[in-house]
Amino acid sequence: MSLHATILTIFPEIFPGFLGTSLTGKALKEGLWSYNAVNIRDYAFDKHGSVDDTPCGGGAGMIMRPDVLGEAIEHNHSGGKIIYMSPKGKPLTQAKVRELSMLDEVTVICGRFEGIDERVIEEYGIEEISIGDYVLTGGEQAAMIMLDAVIRLLPGVLGNAASTENESFEDGLLEYPQYTRPIEWKGRKVPEILLSGHHENIAKWQRQQALQITEKRRPDLLEKNT
Repeated sequence: MSLHATILTIFPEIFPGFLGTSLTGKALKEGLWSYNAVNIRDYAFDKHGSVDDTPCGGGAGMIMRPDVLGEAIEHNHSGGKIIYMSPKGKPLTQAKVRELSMLDEVTVICGRFEGIDERVIEEYGIEEISIGDYVLTGGEQAAMIMLDAVIRLLPGVLGNAASTENESFEDGLLEYPQYTRPIEWKGRKVPEILLSGHHENIAKWQRQQALQITEKRRPDLLEKNT
């Protein structure tokens, strides 16, 4: 199974960016995923490659035109979900990442300016996804973050499927603390329980630590699971 991502952007040269390095870059070379970065300006109707216009009703900034973006979608979307990276979208979660990792194809729209015409979202049944409660200069960075999270879950990318089982958010909790050698460093020692070899007690300790950390840092996660 592999994933193909069609990325609609006015800056196709940004891609693959950091997705071309490390494990995601290796996976790209091995064909575990692929991408096509499409320049939305190629579908503009004037010689200037205009893709935006002033907002109806007034307001600051510019809005991406529905006719231009619609042409880009219709010429390049061939299946799977269409996702628009938007600060007003639903928050990206590990559950959503897992869902997306099951797809063969996905089309990702990288917005710019003040956003895209709402009619495009309605016409194509586009799903809006946010990576956090803040605003970026464009959707390209957000798209790469989302794709990174998805690609690492594809079969063969991490090499060991168990690597993702106990990570933060997989079971609704933040991950427990991790340690390695040396056993003592700057007067700080690895917790004795982790050196005991008693797997059942270690698992209980890890669960307890995960609960404590989640309660302290993200109590909202515990509320969702009660």
